[in-house]
Amino acid sequence: MVTLLIFIIILSVLIVVHEFGHFIIAKKIGVKVEKFSLGFGPQLFKRKKDDTEYSVAAIPLGGYVKLAGDNLEEYKGNSYEYLAKPPGKRFWVIFFGPLLNYVLGFLCFWCIFFVGYPKLTAQVGGLLDGFGAKDAGVQVNDKIISVDGRKVAFWEDIQEIMKDKKAAQTVQLSILRQDKEITLGVNIKEKKVDDLLGDKLNVGLLGITPSGDAIVVKHGLFEAFSLGLNRTWFLTVMTYKALWRMVLAKISIREATGPLGIFFITGKVAQQGIVAVLNFVGLISVSLAIFNLLPLPVLDGGHILLLAIEKIRGKYLSLKAERIITQIGFTFIITLAIIVTYNDLMRVMGR
Repeated sequence: MVTLLIFIIILSVLIVVHEFGHFIIAKKIGVKVEKFSLGFGPQLFKRKKDDTEYSVAAIPLGGYVKLAGDNLEEYKGNSYEYLAKPPGKRFWVIFFGPLLNYVLGFLCFWCIFFVGYPKLTAQVGGLLDGFGAKDAGVQVNDKIISVDGRKVAFWEDIQEIMKDKKAAQTVQLSILRQDKEITLGVNIKEKKVDDLLGDKLNVGLLGITPSGDAIVVKHGLFEAFSLGLNRTWFLTVMTYKALWRMVLAKISIREATGPLGIFFITGKVAQQGIVAVLNFVGLISVSLAIFNLLPLPVLDGGHILLLAIEKIRGKYLSLKAERIITQIGFTFIITLAIIVTYNDLMRVMGR
């Protein structure tokens, strides 16, 4: 029940932020907003203020902002209608939804780096048979303080140094054992591992595992800002690379996660504390922004593409063309939702 509540809260925040982006720019350029809805299906709550009806519906898996005259069937030529505005202004109405999701993701990461997040220390928790560390005399609870003369404080520092090491190499580990510094030569063993995009990489391994000991790391306000930007940019690049690899069939669509998968992940994340939840919200928010900007019918990116076509042609698409494109878009999104949900079910069932 707690997981469901957290899931609904997270999803609602993402939806409200996205729709508020459309809403605020529409208001700013003088477009009448007829409805602002959180969720679909039967209405649980509604309230009219000025020209806008605000409502909460029973199914919290989406939301929408209804603008006056936002399709050719309803457009009457009034100045306050969406289609009465030039393509440039309509672009900002569409774009601001995913933009605010993107900003929300960045703010989550900025907050994490500022308030503090746990990082694994460089303490050895386990030794693997057949690898150099055990043979060289490294022991559990040793604290690694340098690798080949390069200072390390955290587990990721060791990983960063070791990723470029190859077989037949020996590294010098400086370790702290019972307040005594010891230097050991450790032979590298090369192994194939998968990177974040599923590519096989050869990396050098010492044969050690972390102890699980972690400390909270905090950064100053401006440094946290920079780190938040870097994290957001990294996720953006990795997401687009993954999407392109899906197009090339190098990554299966089965790797994608939908609402059902997010629900089960939420339960695990919630147990890890507020920092883990913030990181999860940031990740989902950035991903949602990127997905919505894809040039596909029904999505914001698809609407932006149609605006570009309208700008080039100098006139609206015909009502028939609009209906066909909308139907194609809905069919695609529903098909994608079915595939992703099926994959989520298979993962939950362990298949």
